[in-house]
Amino acid sequence: MRVALFVTCVNDALYPGTGRAVVRLLERLGVEVDFPEAQTCCGQPQFNTGYRAETLPLARRTAAAFAGYDYVVTPSGSCAAMIHDNYPKLGLPEAESLPGRVYELTEFLVDVLGVTDVGAYYPHTVTYHPSCHGLRMLGLGDRPLRLLRAVKGLDLVELPGAEECCGFGGTFAVKNPAVSAAMAADKVRNALATGAEVLCGADNSCLMHLGGTLRRQDAPLRTVHLAEILASTEHSTEKEPLV
Repeated sequence: MRVALFVTCVNDALYPGTGRAVVRLLERLGVEVDFPEAQTCCGQPQFNTGYRAETLPLARRTAAAFAGYDYVVTPSGSCAAMIHDNYPKLGLPEAESLPGRVYELTEFLVDVLGVTDVGAYYPHTVTYHPSCHGLRMLGLGDRPLRLLRAVKGLDLVELPGAEECCGFGGTFAVKNPAVSAAMAADKVRNALATGAEVLCGADNSCLMHLGGTLRRQDAPLRTVHLAEILASTEHSTEKEPLV
């Protein structure tokens, strides 16, 4: 099967370690991964703020970049949801097949590869925050939790109010900063109450928002993308990033 990594803008620009982690993880599981260099923004910021005409060329470019691949894997529930839910609304014939080939990372691991134990080792106490797009639009359910529970050495603790939004919401955080910050404060307070060392998520946009709140509080909790945990082994040499 031909598999491509859709790394997304946020990861490409700010968190490239997450993209590298996805490649390490999939290659460890026997999957050869391509990285089409023509990929850019999928158009989600434009679409969500009402600029539909400006979304079209980005959707066309994304569809062209991933043409011919059986599976397109992304470590971002929000970008996967954009393609799944909104590309069909754009009416672009060249993009019709893409939504059915795009998989958020945990979907691909559990539903396509049929694995939950990926051979990871991560000796830390972890709590998991499910992003809104993954939870509500993609319906990821317990896939991320099943993967985390199978990680050797990892102690998974439940996050109170896990299904509540962290307050990022893309442009929502820009247009409603006070509300956004209050929502992040609630999420961080719940995460700190777990006593976990690591706050894990599957969307770096959410982790960026929460990580900023944690740093401003000088809190003893770090944020790490799920892919980086799953890519970790007893012989890992790459340091875990402080998101």
